[in-house]
Amino acid sequence: MTTPTTPGPVPAPVALDLGGRTALVTGAAGGIGRACALRLAAAGAKVRAVDRDAAGLDALATADTGLAGSIEPLVLDLTDLEAAEQAATGTDILVNNAGLQLVRPIEEFPPEMFHTVLTVMLEAPFRLIRGALPHMYGQGWGRIVNISSVHGLRASAYKSAYVSAKHGLEGLSKTAALEGAAHGVTSNCVSPGYVRTNLVEQQIADQAAAHGIPEERVLAEVLLKDSALKRLVEPSEVAEAVAYLCTPQASFITGTSLALDGGWTAH
Repeated sequence: MTTPTTPGPVPAPVALDLGGRTALVTGAAGGIGRACALRLAAAGAKVRAVDRDAAGLDALATADTGLAGSIEPLVLDLTDLEAAEQAATGTDILVNNAGLQLVRPIEEFPPEMFHTVLTVMLEAPFRLIRGALPHMYGQGWGRIVNISSVHGLRASAYKSAYVSAKHGLEGLSKTAALEGAAHGVTSNCVSPGYVRTNLVEQQIADQAAAHGIPEERVLAEVLLKDSALKRLVEPSEVAEAVAYLCTPQASFITGTSLALDGGWTAH
């Protein structure tokens, strides 16, 4: 029997062809970003994997010998906005995934951390899109996929920076969709609920402290409280949705948010 703490059943990937395309994925050393980089490479894309974690990128590049040469590691801190914009030059597919989290009440939230979260999760995506669009417009084709969150659609207490950044990313994605439509460029958000990643696992202690409950109760009573499906989302499930949005078959899907939230937003 599947429980919220064990991986759910994930079907095999469907056949997709992204041969000849160059993709850039941020936050690619782990979690959703890693899954996206591997999935896009498996579909034939040449993937520029961006992260500040050099060891994680090295592990990614050698994770699947069948993809040798398909993943190009690029060590980059996205707070370096000029470098981020430059890194996106010449990409056909852009996946804005990198993120960080801190759970604190607003009155206790460090202003410098609020600034960092918005820089990495909103301003850097803007700069990456800005860097990618000239090439996309020039060839009349491009795919922008922004990894948002159910928190881009709903707010939660104690996550002021993360919720603000994700709401902003949703708006940025829609704006890019409107501007890019005449140039063959689509822009969408994939908005998952809680995904089985280190970022989520690291929240459990913070959430326990914020809500005044033991850590073992956080998953059921906080993280999955509003989800109809009582399990975490798998990174590979998110990556499959991302990959589909990058295909020619998804050319009429733009300016929207694909919620992989287990029914959270159905309330």
